[in-house]
Amino acid sequence: MGMFVFLPLVLPLTALPIARLAEPHLHPRTATRLLSALAAVLAVCSTLCLGLLVVVGTAQLPGNPLPDAWSDPEVRKAVPYDEIAGKGAIVALAVVALSCTVTALRHRRTGRRAHAALAGLPDGELAVLTDDAPYAYALPGQGRGARGRIVVSTAMLACLDAREREALIAHEHAHLSRRHHRFLLAVRLAARANPLLRPLRSAVAYTTERWADEDAARATGERVVLARAIGKAALVSRGTSAPTPAPAGFAAPGPVPRRVAALLDPAPPAVSWPPVSTAVGLAAWAAAAGTLGSALSSANATVTLFLALKAAAQL
Repeated sequence: MGMFVFLPLVLPLTALPIARLAEPHLHPRTATRLLSALAAVLAVCSTLCLGLLVVVGTAQLPGNPLPDAWSDPEVRKAVPYDEIAGKGAIVALAVVALSCTVTALRHRRTGRRAHAALAGLPDGELAVLTDDAPYAYALPGQGRGARGRIVVSTAMLACLDAREREALIAHEHAHLSRRHHRFLLAVRLAARANPLLRPLRSAVAYTTERWADEDAARATGERVVLARAIGKAALVSRGTSAPTPAPAGFAAPGPVPRRVAALLDPAPPAVSWPPVSTAVGLAAWAAAAGTLGSALSSANATVTLFLALKAAAQL
């Protein structure tokens, strides 16, 4: 196992360049999927790394109820600086577990509150709330097979003309149909598991908005109208929020000037993977190599520790 067990904790650094370059150079659909996958794998590997260090670290605690094999010298020798690293990993893993649990529970609780606020409204995907505060967001369904809804206030509808309303609703519908809430929750949990992944969380928050923008522009065929609707919605909703906010990311408009500028340009090409000769291609391959290295390091550490524990148990 050796020093390789520590690699998954720092290899998320290899994904930072692609987090910056994916937004302007990749189609938002490709960027969202790529960054989310990288974040998820790197977070799992770093958490597994902490778990392996905890196995060694808990053996240092007096009166621990673990099998005697866990504290065998050969097992402890598998990790450099086992006493410091092991005990530090106990604290770190506890923080990660608590943070991820709180985030998941808050996401679920907020979704339930938002759905409860819609009780009594007519069925259908579009839910219009009588409210003087302008807002619009997509609300994912609760539970398997549950249908999501588009929530918009009467104040927001009053600020837009008919074509702009259609464009705004198409944008929110894209959030639901593409299940963007899953990408957003995945990168939020990943960032909780390893703070080095926070740039990927911010990047995905933007690329999901851009993905919804492009889907809405294609559905309506009016990029300029959608850009105008987004700009108006951002201006009138500045400083206001829905009385019952939607789960993470769905009420946030993202960097509006950049989104509007992108909509005023031609639609980006749907490139599945960037050429290696470009900066974004090099960044993507570097992130892929870092993610593969993290997975291999985690697997190697897991197998090494398992064999050491198995050998110690047979003594």
